[in-house]
Amino acid sequence: MFTGIVEEIGTLKSVKSKTEALEIKIAASKILEGIKLGDSISINGVCLTVTDYTKDTASFDVMPETYRATNIHELKQGSDVNLERAMAADGRFGGHLVSGHIDGTGEIVSKRPESNAVYYDIQLPSDLVPYFVYKGSIAVDGTSLTVFGVEEDRVTISLIPHTMEHTVLGRKGPGDKVNIECDMIGKYVAHFLSGQNQEHPRSAISKKMLADNGFA
Repeated sequence: MFTGIVEEIGTLKSVKSKTEALEIKIAASKILEGIKLGDSISINGVCLTVTDYTKDTASFDVMPETYRATNIHELKQGSDVNLERAMAADGRFGGHLVSGHIDGTGEIVSKRPESNAVYYDIQLPSDLVPYFVYKGSIAVDGTSLTVFGVEEDRVTISLIPHTMEHTVLGRKGPGDKVNIECDMIGKYVAHFLSGQNQEHPRSAISKKMLADNGFA
């Protein structure tokens, strides 16, 4: 579990392609403090497992599902990436609940400054838009952000100077792909409201279900 507060920007040191799978090595510093085999690291919002490490690098395997569902396969040697270690139980919860399980990719369609902020419009797959609400949470390339606008096919986010400087989003612009993770709580609520929980179909909330359970 992560919070979406990026700890540092790392650099892709090497990448080995295996059809729809990858072996990647990331050069970093802060996230390597106390690192162990099997640790979870968020790389551009994607939760990956440490398979090897040195004093200044960490290695990860990218499986086919992750290859297809994220922008990890677009990275090249020298690419910068957002990095965050899994949340410590005794740490401050600065962002929102971020699982590191990407729901899809979006495309930046506009980037515009306004006072001390920079606004981004991000076009999303149509099936992701319903999970976002005005002033709700979104993780973009693993960065916890607030939604400032929702339209039929896109959302608007805003970055403060600190986020522009300390995440890879500040270096991206129109045409760039970004990893998107919807708000976890929103996904669960939508799931139960839709009645898709087949194992416990009564969990679907409806007027009839409420009436049958004394809430009429």
